[in-house]
Amino acid sequence: MKSGQEIKEMVKEKYAAIAEQSKEENKSSCCGSTCGCSSVEFSVMAEDYAQLPGYAPDADLSLGCGLPTEFAKMKSGDTVVDLGAGAGNDCFVARSVVGADGRVIGVDMTEVMVAKARANAAKLGFTNVEFRLGDIEQIPIDANTADVVVSNCVMNLVPDKEKAFAETYRILKPGGHFSISDIVLKGELPAALREEASLYAGCISGAVQKAEYLGVIERAGFRNVTVQKERVIDVPNEILARHMSLEQLREYKSKRIGIISVTVFAEKPRP
Repeated sequence: MKSGQEIKEMVKEKYAAIAEQSKEENKSSCCGSTCGCSSVEFSVMAEDYAQLPGYAPDADLSLGCGLPTEFAKMKSGDTVVDLGAGAGNDCFVARSVVGADGRVIGVDMTEVMVAKARANAAKLGFTNVEFRLGDIEQIPIDANTADVVVSNCVMNLVPDKEKAFAETYRILKPGGHFSISDIVLKGELPAALREEASLYAGCISGAVQKAEYLGVIERAGFRNVTVQKERVIDVPNEILARHMSLEQLREYKSKRIGIISVTVFAEKPRP
C-alpha cells in the first residue's frame, strides 16, 4: 500500500501533466495524461458548467464530478475558498456570485495548476480572485476566513480525509458552510480496481463508502450534513473488464456495487 506522501506525489504528477494539455487532449485520455488507457475518459465523471454564470472555458479541464458552486448558497460579498482549485473553474463561477465586493481564494498543491489559474485570472482581469499553493491537509489560510468552502472531486484524493475536513472546519467562519462534490462508493470494489494508479488520480480508487465519508464530516464538528445531489457514475465496461472477473462485473452491474457522485452540504455551528 502506498504511503500518504507517495499518493500525493502521484496525484501531483498526473495533474501537472493534465495542466499542460488542452481540454480536448484531457478528454481523450483516461486520466488526462498518457497513462496508457486512452479509451476511458476523465469526463465520465464531469458535469457541464457551460450554463453557469461566470463560466470560463479556458479554466475548465473537465476534472470535476459535480457542480458544487450551483448548490453552495453563496451571496454577494462572501469570501469563498475553493479546495483543489485546478485551473480556476469553480473560483470564476463563484466570483460571478460574490461580485467585486467579495473574495475568492483557490488552493491547489500542483504548481503548474496554480500558475495556470493565476494566468486565467489575470486574463479575466479579476483582482479579488487569488490562488495559493498548498496542501488541503494543511490549508494556507487563516482560521475563520471563509463564509463558504467549495471543492470538486478533490477530497477523495486526499490521503488523510479526517485532517482535510478538520482544516475545512478551521478556515470556515462560525455559521459558514461548505458544498463539496466528491466520489463515494456503494459496496466494496475489487482490490485490483481500487489499486489502479490512473484510477486513483481519476477519483475512483481514493473513494470511501458513502456512510464513512459522511461520518468523517460529522466527526470534524459539522452540523446539518445534507446530500444535495447524488448520481451514479457509469464507468465504461472496458475499464471495469480489465480489473474484474465476469462474476464481479455481473455483481457490479447489478448495482450492488457502485461509484456515486455526491454533493454534500454542511455547516460550522456558531458558538
